[in-house]
Amino acid sequence: MTRLSVNVNKIATLRNARGGNNPDVVRVAKDCEAFGAQGITVHPRPDERHITYQDVLNLKAVVTTEFNIEGYPDQRLLDLVATVKPDQVTLVPDPPEVLTSNTGWDTVKHKTFLAETLSMLRKLNIRTSIFVDTSLVNIEGAKKVGADRIELYTEPYALQFITDKQSAVKPFLIAAEKARELGLGINAGHDLDLKNLNFLVTTIPFIDEVSIGHALISDSLYFGLENTIQMYLQQLA
Repeated sequence: MTRLSVNVNKIATLRNARGGNNPDVVRVAKDCEAFGAQGITVHPRPDERHITYQDVLNLKAVVTTEFNIEGYPDQRLLDLVATVKPDQVTLVPDPPEVLTSNTGWDTVKHKTFLAETLSMLRKLNIRTSIFVDTSLVNIEGAKKVGADRIELYTEPYALQFITDKQSAVKPFLIAAEKARELGLGINAGHDLDLKNLNFLVTTIPFIDEVSIGHALISDSLYFGLENTIQMYLQQLA
């Protein structure tokens, strides 16, 4: 069964809109785990516009499932990771000004940078994942620089799924099969929701983990957080 990691960034966004600590990111993360989530994901950005660096430290003290930190590996993030030592770090090539992650790594162009970063993380005994598109060259590059896993950037799948789900999933299946052939674990994330999730993991049943935040938190406004997490877990069963 593909594991569900809940990205709690949107909870922090709502809290930050008014200041204070409502909703409480730590409490929500603990509740997500209690409701069945198998991991918690955060993506701190340099401007701390949602998850703050202090949030990450606070979450480390309470998360009992898998803790995944994703983001661009500048020195500040790497220092945080070295302190927290999460279960997994996902490297994402997003510059500070972007609203949300919208591309995967060019693992050939950034080979030296990625290899050096992954080497440092490996010394900390942290599992590593690289955010990539379906390019087989970039997947092969992820293996060459020493990643443990890839995370497939699934926005293109989600967009095309609406009109042609078979065509939408085909490049992701090919990419996932290549990653498995290379011995890479496979994660997936971005714009996955209750409509498109089951088809993805049914077609690619060897996906290890999906990271879902925006859609899941949005759905919880209608269905409640506990019920929503159960609904997503049912899509993964």
